Order: sequence, then structure tokens, then C-alpha cells
Amino acid sequence: MRLLDILIDGISSGAQYALFAAGLSLIFGIMRLVNLAHGDFIILAAYILFAISWVLGALGLPPELNPLLALLIAAPLLFALGYAVQRGVLNNTLGKDILPPLLVTFALSVILQNGLFLIFSPDTRSIDSGALSTAGINIGYRQVPVLALTTVGTALAVIGGLQYLFFRTALGRDFRAVSDDPEIAQLMGINRRQVFALSMGVAMVVVAIAGVMFGVAGSFDPYLGPSRLLSAFEAVIIGGVGSLWGTLAGGIVLGISEQFGSRAFGEEFKQISGHVAFLIILLLRPRGLFPRDKD
Repeated sequence: MRLLDILIDGISSGAQYALFAAGLSLIFGIMRLVNLAHGDFIILAAYILFAISWVLGALGLPPELNPLLALLIAAPLLFALGYAVQRGVLNNTLGKDILPPLLVTFALSVILQNGLFLIFSPDTRSIDSGALSTAGINIGYRQVPVLALTTVGTALAVIGGLQYLFFRTALGRDFRAVSDDPEIAQLMGINRRQVFALSMGVAMVVVAIAGVMFGVAGSFDPYLGPSRLLSAFEAVIIGGVGSLWGTLAGGIVLGISEQFGSRAFGEEFKQISGHVAFLIILLLRPRGLFPRDKD
């Protein structure tokens, strides 16, 4: 069991968990919405990207470029989907009672799973990335996959981009206003329904990025959404609800814990090790490692 192996693999898988969790953290931080369909939206994005990438490949484009080109095509589509779902459905469920949005997003989860099953069958799929899937860079005594490094870089870029959007733009100012006090923000002329819809659109762009990185790194099927949701929830709670950089830290803690458990006790202990780490941190730091000043 080598520490470098645990750190490299743990940070890589943790960065992927952070990508899963970033959109969830953004949405909860702005509108206190627990989206039970978030994991299924990630799988939906992966299937959309798979289909677009397949078409691009059929047109003769190089497979190494197809995931990126597919993302450029899918991102605005998923933004529009997120905007429409929030504006047309979820906005009507928001209020003091948390049960209606939970029930509606649970229903969306079931619909997405069964819809993907009917369209794509239960067979596993993956997004072809050509030579990138086997390329690596030597670090010390071992070769680190290029896709793993890309995942870490992408997670840093996404979290940094969301942080900039949230604290350095006019839209981010509106996000913060409706997050702190939706009623006062409405009185100040901010259309909170519009802001909520835009935030869901942004979250779905992050979902698209998470979907492409997940799809090129491994295989997926229509029913993987709930497990992705669980990983995202744990990363968000470990890092601190509403904290974007905390979400990245939470994902890395989760990833390293899983890798440690896998190497120390066997592959069958990989997931349970992450869950145990989550429970320990929750007991010691109920608000997470880096909680926001306002929750």
C-alpha cells in the first residue's frame, strides 16, 4: 500500500465526486432545493453526450475531439432543459414546505431512469475518447492517466468558474441576494423565479461537464443516478453545504477515504470506507469542514 497511489487515485476520484456535487451545492445554496433527480440528470447528460459523440464519430471526426465537441453542443441544450424544468415545474413547488420539491424531483428521477431504459436499453455505455483513454504521464514510479489529470483540472476550473460567477458578476449578485433573503430580493426588483431558473440552467451546464468526464472515465447505465447522487450529497455535506471550494475538498476527502479502504482491506471495502469517513466527519463537524457563514 503506497501513499502516493492512494493520493493520486483518491484525488482523481474525489475530483469526479466534486464535479457531481458542484451543481447540487449551487442549487441548494441558492434556493435550498434538494434535487433528488440530480444524479439521474448526470446520467441523462452522459447519454446525450454519448449519442452526440457517436454521431460525430460517424461523420469521421477524431474520437479524441468528440467528447469536447459533444460537450459544446450539449451544454446549451442542458442549460435550456434546466431552465425549463425549474421555470415550468420546480418553481411551483418551492415554499416553506420541503416535501413538494422532494416528491417532484423523486418523480423526475423515476421518469428519467425508466425513459433512459426504454431508449437506450439496460446495456452499459461509455463515451469513446480514442487514444486519450490509455494515455498517461509518468509521475514518480507510476503512470497517471491523462483522463485523471483532466478530471482534476476540470474540477478546479469548474469550481473556480462558479466561484467567480457567484462573487464577481451581476448574476452572482442576484444569486446571493435571493439566497440570503428571497422576499427582500423580490421587493428590490429581482425576479426570483427567473434567478432560480437561471441557476438551474447553470447547474445543468455543470451536470453536462460532470457527465462527459464520467462517461469517458468509465461505463454507465440508466440506473446509476442514485449512486451518483449519494456521492454528490456526501461530498457537499463533508465540505459544508453551500461552500463551493468545500465541495471540492469534500470530494477529495471522500475519494482518498475510498482508496485507503480499498487498498487496506480490499476492493469490497471501497465504498463503505467512504461512507464511514462521511459519518465520522458528520459527527465531528455537523456543518461540514468549511461551512458558509449563513446556512
